[in-house]
Amino acid sequence: MKTLQFREAIAEAMSEEMRRDESIYLMGEEVAEYNGAYKASKGMLEEFGAKRVIDTPISEMGFSGIGIGSAMNGNRPIIEFMTFNFSLVAIDQIINNAAKMRQMSGGQFNIPIVFRGPTASAGQLAATHSQAFESWYANCPGLKVVVPSNPADAKGLLKSAIRDDDPVIFMESEQMYGDKDEVPEGEYLIPLGVADIKRKGKDVTIVSFGKIIKEAYKAAETLAEEGIECEIIDLRTIRPLDYEAIFESVKKTNRLVILEEAWPFGNVATEITYQVQNEVFDYLDAPIVKINTADTPAPYSPALLEEWLPNSEDVVKAVKKVLYRD
Repeated sequence: MKTLQFREAIAEAMSEEMRRDESIYLMGEEVAEYNGAYKASKGMLEEFGAKRVIDTPISEMGFSGIGIGSAMNGNRPIIEFMTFNFSLVAIDQIINNAAKMRQMSGGQFNIPIVFRGPTASAGQLAATHSQAFESWYANCPGLKVVVPSNPADAKGLLKSAIRDDDPVIFMESEQMYGDKDEVPEGEYLIPLGVADIKRKGKDVTIVSFGKIIKEAYKAAETLAEEGIECEIIDLRTIRPLDYEAIFESVKKTNRLVILEEAWPFGNVATEITYQVQNEVFDYLDAPIVKINTADTPAPYSPALLEEWLPNSEDVVKAVKKVLYRD
């Protein structure tokens, strides 16, 4: 094992794949000369040159469309958005071309493309730069959606995403790029669509993903002091979603709390809630509780932002609620 920052794991995954396959290239704003807005492509221009690490104008729709067209012609592009908030400018290309081209062409065109960059809130960036679009993109057939929460998962999942023959939305977090953790030495892949049990427990299942899962870990430590054992599942991939891992955990714990950094209406937690009550309802000993942001645009004020975001105290309260200890 070796210790890497999240940003270094991302750069290492892309570099290893680009060494392996000359059809892979990276394109986006500031990915080359500046080493990436968050230094997630540091050193790649020097190694691979300007034909494979390409700086673009501020034109998300344009360079996303170029990437899709090149994928139709045998390349495997990685398109970086400085933030997924900016992907809204390119969403027509992503939804109406990348996601649908394989079906609309009767299977004549695969679109092996990865769209990657930061998602959700990152401190005081206000309403238009603090949005979580995981459920938006996961709602669209033809797209795969990946949201890693640590450097090791980020590297293994990104390598699998790059090798996938379908378009993948790969969402990171600005607040995780500096996170350090152990990463396996050598070649390894993590398959898409497989969740990971990060902490085993018998009393309640907590499902989460991305950077907000850290609040679940904090809550689990607090609850352990009271003798409550939480099982924490990191989804890692939102589409395809590993329902079976959730079902099996709920069969054991009989209680479910879902923590997600997203607005309350029609999100990933909503879908999980439906699937669990549909498939393993008889195992539930309490109603499912889902924890989300407040149902408003993200505030700029630090005091309001703290109230807007879910935290470990919210998780503790939810766990005690499903255990009838509130």
